[in-house]
Order: sequence, then C-alpha cells, then structure tokens
Amino acid sequence: MPSSVRASQASYVVLPESVADKPTVLSFLVERFNQIGSDVWRERIIDGKVHWRDGSLIAVDTPFIPRARVYYYREVKAETKVPFEEKVLYQDEQIILAFKPHFLALHPSGNFVNECLINRLRMKTGIETLVPAHRLDRATAGIVLIIVQPEARTQYHDLFKNQQITKEYQALAKLTPELLAKNQQGELQLPLHWTVKNRMVKGEPSFTMQVVDGESNTHSEISLIDIKGDIGLFKLSPITGRTHQLRVHMQSLGMSILNDRCYPQLQPKSDDDYTRPLKLVAKRLKFQDPVTGIALDIECEGFECEGFKSLLG
Repeated sequence: MPSSVRASQASYVVLPESVADKPTVLSFLVERFNQIGSDVWRERIIDGKVHWRDGSLIAVDTPFIPRARVYYYREVKAETKVPFEEKVLYQDEQIILAFKPHFLALHPSGNFVNECLINRLRMKTGIETLVPAHRLDRATAGIVLIIVQPEARTQYHDLFKNQQITKEYQALAKLTPELLAKNQQGELQLPLHWTVKNRMVKGEPSFTMQVVDGESNTHSEISLIDIKGDIGLFKLSPITGRTHQLRVHMQSLGMSILNDRCYPQLQPKSDDDYTRPLKLVAKRLKFQDPVTGIALDIECEGFECEGFKSLLG
C-alpha cells in the first residue's frame, strides 16, 4: 500500500466575494481548511498541486480573486480498496442513477479520496463534472442520484427539499420480544405500520444523532413487511432527510438495524468488517426529472431476495 495517496480528480472551492482580510489564496486556504495546516498547504502550492480553473498554477503569493475557483487535490496517508462494485442503473445526458455498495464513501471525505462513488463513476464514465444530488452514508448501500451538469444541481436538490421524490429503503432488524411473541402466537398481522416523528439533534460525538424533547423535525413512515425467525424485514420511507434519521427512528422503536455500529451503542473505532454490513439499503427512487420531464422509477435489489432467506435460515 502506498505511503501517500492523492485523489485522481481535483476538488475545488469558490473564493467568496465578501472576504477582505485574505490577501492571498494561500491565506484563504489555510483558514478555510484549518485542520490541514499552513505548512501542508504551502507545500502543496510549491509542488504545483493547486491551480486555477484553466490549469494555471497558484503560487504562495498569488492574490485572492473573489468568485474564482481554486482547484486542489486531496491527499491521505493510505487508502484501503473497498472490495464491492458500484453499478450504473440509469444514465442520460442530465443524470446518473447508480447503486452504491456498503462501505463505499459517496464523495471524497476523511481517509477516502479515490475510493468513493463519485470518483469511481468519473473514471468509469469520463465525466469529471459529476456531483451527488443528496447524501447517503458510507455504511448504507443503495441508489444515489448523480448530476451530470453541476449548473442543474439546484433543480435536482429541490426534489428532495420540496419532497417531490419518493425514497424507499429496506432494513433488517431483530424484533422486540413483544412482537416476536405475538408472531409466534399467530397474532401478528402484516404489514404493521409506524409513523415516527421526533426531534433529532447532534449527539456526542457530533457525527451521531440523538432524540430530544421539543417540536419534531423528523418524520419517517416504517412498515414491518416480512418475518423470518426473530428478524423482521422493514420498508422505510423518510419524509424528512436528517443525518442517520432511519437508523435513529428504528432504534426509537426498540429495533436497531442489524450491524449498526452507532445505534443503540457507539462501537469502538475499528477496521471495516466486510462480512457485517449495515442492513440498510436505499432501494427505490421515484421522481419526475425537473429538466427532461421524464418520469423515473428505479429500484435495486433488496433484502427480500435469496440472500435474505439464507441469512435468516
């Protein structure tokens, strides 16, 4: 494994119009990305790893230019290859709908620069302008809407903002003792439905979420649709889109999603165990394309397949 890995595709930041106390691009980058360190940014600039949109290099004394794009390459010490493949489910001139496997990051973040869905698709399609229209956790598999033309991003993002897109997930979780007993006694009628609304805020550590008192800011519709042994197959429809919303809502029902390393108890940091993926998949996206007008309804494989049956014996 190499000692240092550089992203094969450049990231960029737009210099703000209102900044007046940053005379150089370097001074802006140091403050904007202060977790990286001034020495690292200086070294990247000297090594020719920071440039303008036209490819011309930025020097350590290059003046700050409002509204200009600065391109740079993210670097990490080492990067692990995720042994699962993405898949393009639909593609036209405006969008790509792709399946993201478990453990693969959506875009460069943390220790991942090249091992992410966006970079893999850029290399596979040759389209460098690809950007995601929404979020999907690294731990979650499923369908992601990717935009080909960045200038149309707002139109697609508004589909989610204005709840003009149908999102369906599937999850596996152990039943509560009460539900299991009812099922064993033949007293449980499926589907069984819950409407979950509560108030979620950042927890501790800050990448987790917690439920607190107050006016609800989240809403999910959850249905138990099948049972094998003590495991339930759930259909989940997030009406709002908070971080970890479905995972927290399943926990609030007393049925945390199988292999969840954050809920109900945060597990110690460790290497990925590829044999134990989070049993959550974004299974379906249904919407009318705001640019082309095409009605799309795309699904990927869920847990009702043979793998679900063999998993549950």
